[in-house]
Amino acid sequence: MNPFPYTNDHKRYHTWNYHLRNQFGHKVFKISLDGGFDCPNRDGTVAYGGCTFCSAAGSGDFAGNRVEPIEVQFQSIKEKMHQKWKDGKYIAYFQAFTNTHAPVDVLREKYETALKQDGVVGLSIATRPDCLPDDVVEYLAELNERTYLWVELGLQTVHEQTAKLINRAHDFQTYVDGVEKLRKHHIRICSHIINGLPMETPEMMMETAKAVAALDVQGIKIHLLHLLKGTPMVKQYEKGMLKFLTFDDYVNLVCDQLEILPPEMIVHRITGDGPIDLMIGPMWSVNKWEVLNAIDAELERRNSYQGKFYHATVDQEVHRV
Repeated sequence: MNPFPYTNDHKRYHTWNYHLRNQFGHKVFKISLDGGFDCPNRDGTVAYGGCTFCSAAGSGDFAGNRVEPIEVQFQSIKEKMHQKWKDGKYIAYFQAFTNTHAPVDVLREKYETALKQDGVVGLSIATRPDCLPDDVVEYLAELNERTYLWVELGLQTVHEQTAKLINRAHDFQTYVDGVEKLRKHHIRICSHIINGLPMETPEMMMETAKAVAALDVQGIKIHLLHLLKGTPMVKQYEKGMLKFLTFDDYVNLVCDQLEILPPEMIVHRITGDGPIDLMIGPMWSVNKWEVLNAIDAELERRNSYQGKFYHATVDQEVHRV
């Protein structure tokens, strides 16, 4: 019996690329858009200043230009993507800031414009769990009935003291409530977590991964913390509150996390890169393919794979401190 059935590309985890090719039968890639939204953690709705790790672009540093209409952004980013891939279809990805933080009529205008672009087969919407009012969820449910939809929910950590330290401005229960709201309508959810947050130990990062493994979510993005110039976290770094993960520590941690995730959970991302001109560290992360290849090699060295220890850990209580 194949212990890692969700791959045909020599990976030992359930990759986003594998999922999309099986869903659509051909290459599909994201077109990152900036819908012009704000964040409730910046505009005073729940807090000011934003998360301490978040850039001025609201984590949409590689998205389109927010002053341009959606259709113009789409064409511009699409042309860049086709320099790498000749053919494919597209998922319109509303990435920057909080993409449900607006009245439904505003959301409808943005999302429907994106869906009308040639070759678009679905939407991915990044947001916060405290920005899911009932009317917005109802519209998302409508979209889910007529297109391929993902809602990407930022969790980052289950640890309340870390959430306060990074000015997250919501607790873990809010996240659980947000998941329940969306799953009532069978909407696919991708949870975002960050490894390397200030004052967190590897054990704490594993607890966050275990919490996601126990939730009714269908995908995960595992991020490495990037410290960027101009973010509030720079002050925490200067105070000694943040120590960068080493390359080897990160590779081993991600492999440990993959081992306890459900095998069917789709892994949208296991590392990332920040704008090189803004990066303070860790600088090894700019060599993205070296990180990905090292994770593959470590899983092979262990003779391991996503979900290997899932059933042994899923029922354990996740202790949040």
